[in-house]
Amino acid sequence: MCGRFASSSKPEDLLDLFGVEQWDPEETLAPNWNVAPTNSAFVVLERMSKERPGAVRQLRVLRWGLVPQWSNSAETAVKMINARSDTVHEKPSYRQAFASRRCILPVDGYYEWQTVPAERGKPRKKPFFVSRTDGAPLALAGLYEFWRDRAVPAGHPAAWLVTFTIVTTDAEPLLAPIHERMPLFLDPSSFDEWLDPGQSDPDGLRRLLIPPPPGALRATPVSPAVGSIRNNGPELKEPWTEVEYETTLF
Repeated sequence: MCGRFASSSKPEDLLDLFGVEQWDPEETLAPNWNVAPTNSAFVVLERMSKERPGAVRQLRVLRWGLVPQWSNSAETAVKMINARSDTVHEKPSYRQAFASRRCILPVDGYYEWQTVPAERGKPRKKPFFVSRTDGAPLALAGLYEFWRDRAVPAGHPAAWLVTFTIVTTDAEPLLAPIHERMPLFLDPSSFDEWLDPGQSDPDGLRRLLIPPPPGALRATPVSPAVGSIRNNGPELKEPWTEVEYETTLF
C-alpha cells in the first residue's frame, strides 16, 4: 500500500517531464517530504477542452483520499487513499473514475514500513523510502473524482472537492519482504493511453495495470522520524543505518 510519500519537484520541471500543456502558476505547493492522507499534491491529468478539439494535459493540485460522487460526506477520504488494481474496474467507489478520470501522481518516492520481530515486547516498524534507482520522479497511477458539497452554495470556492487515490498492485520481489503491496508506477510509454479520457474500454485499461519489470526501484532504510507528520524535510529520505535503528526507540 502507500500511506506516505515525498513530493518536492518544482512544477516547472513536471511540465516538461510529463508534457503538460496547462498549469495555473497560482495553483502551487511548497515541497513536502512527508505527504499524508488528506494533504494536497500535484497531479497530472487530461480534461476535454472547450476551446479546441481533444483533451488538454494539465498539472493540478488535488487532495489525497478519493471521495466518490455519490458519497454523503467527504470523511470517506481517509479510507480511500489506495485502490487495488485487481478490483478497481468493478468496485463502485472507483469504477466510474477508472473509466474516465485517471491521473498520474509524480512523486520523489514513497514510504513503507516493515514489521520487524523484536526479541522482547512488540514488533517494531522499520521505515523505508522507495524511489527510482535513476533518481527520476516516480509516476504513480491514480484516479481522481469530483464531489459536490451540498452544504455549500453553488459558485462558492468550496462547492466542489477534487480528490485522488493511488492504484496499488502486488509488490515486486525486492519490496515484498517489506510489504506485500506497492503503488503501481507507470512506464512513460503508458502515459498517453492511461491519461486519455476517451479511452474507456475496461479490458484495454486493465492491460495498463502492469508495472514495469523489476529493477527500477530501490528501498532505502530511513529515520523513524518519518512516522510523525510533524517532521518534514529532505533529511527524511536520507539513509538510516542499522546501528541507528538499534539505538532508537520505536
